[in-house]
Amino acid sequence: MIINIRVDYTVADIETMENVSKEIDGIFESLKEKYSIDEYVEISTCNRKEYYIHNDNCVIDEPLLDHENKSIIIEYGDVAIKHLFRMTSGLESMIVGEDQILGQVKDSRNISQKERHCGKILDTIFTKAIHVGQLVRNKTNIKKGSVSIGSVAVDLAEKHFESLEDKVVLVIGAGKMGSLVAKSLAEKNLEAIFVANRTYYTAVKLAKDLNGEAIFFDDLNDYLKRADVIISATGAPHPIITKQRLLEIGADFEGLFMVDIANPRDISSDVTELGIKLWNIDDLRELAEFNKTQRKSESIEAEKIIQKEFDLLKESFKIMEIDEILGRLRSSMENIRQRETQKAIIKLSDVDGSVKILDNLTKSIVNKIFYDINKNLKQAAKDDEEKIIEMAEYVFK
Repeated sequence: MIINIRVDYTVADIETMENVSKEIDGIFESLKEKYSIDEYVEISTCNRKEYYIHNDNCVIDEPLLDHENKSIIIEYGDVAIKHLFRMTSGLESMIVGEDQILGQVKDSRNISQKERHCGKILDTIFTKAIHVGQLVRNKTNIKKGSVSIGSVAVDLAEKHFESLEDKVVLVIGAGKMGSLVAKSLAEKNLEAIFVANRTYYTAVKLAKDLNGEAIFFDDLNDYLKRADVIISATGAPHPIITKQRLLEIGADFEGLFMVDIANPRDISSDVTELGIKLWNIDDLRELAEFNKTQRKSESIEAEKIIQKEFDLLKESFKIMEIDEILGRLRSSMENIRQRETQKAIIKLSDVDGSVKILDNLTKSIVNKIFYDINKNLKQAAKDDEEKIIEMAEYVFK
């Protein structure tokens, strides 16, 4: 049983996502404790919080999942897997075709593997999902144009000022999202670009790539006063820029343009009371809809690829089922062969290599018997002959 529990931008605004993410963590922990779940992958981005769970012990349909919160989506089996494929392909992103989600899913899978809770089934599904994401981007034009939240944030700033020429930009957060923003900004003819990050070395590394300047996080107030544009994308659990903080700095911030692409939010909404223009994830929805319309034909092609790869995954799962049956059958045959061979050896003297001849003979018999069974059962799995698979399980115990 594959289960996907999630909240994302399609059903919740940024504030709701922040709150519901905690509720989803609670649901997952309850399930984990009740069913001893040890195979799962957690995905957390600015636009979503998801858990993928594989559980063989029993079907999980307990009241734990009979939640009243309409912002929580729970899907099972094939539907959950197809959602993952659409997500890695960029079809479930706010900015259709964006690349970052593919890297985020890879990172989530790798963390799960490192922490030893990504078993054979989830590893197979996520490996296929990553392959699907790469295939869609290589075979369609789904990623053409501005295809990340970061690049759209820069576009917003440019439209607001008509041009970013001679503007001072402050990027807060030098992680993957901050890096995407900064690289988009590097193409503009800015007066200066400053990069702040809690880990100073990370800020130095990014600033060097951009011909910008890294600043210490503790010096942030000085640079908040100098900036024309502030784009924030940290992983802080609470706002780092508030109206109160700006008032304490004591400068005039009217006309400042801020873009907050963090989840949870980095910038509290009350800063707008100081004459600041603030955009966050919720404000990008209108642009996202336009983006989705522009990529409609590419999305149709992507869906075809997704369906084809999904069918191949289902076939591979059936082959895996047969391999398990065949593995048990061959092991059983081998045990019988060894027992019977030992009985025969006792009755024979090892004259002229007769024991070796006998051992080779019995191995050959097992291999010949097993060959047709192996071939025919795997073909039945490919042909979607469920009854034959069930019969094989029954006949071979």
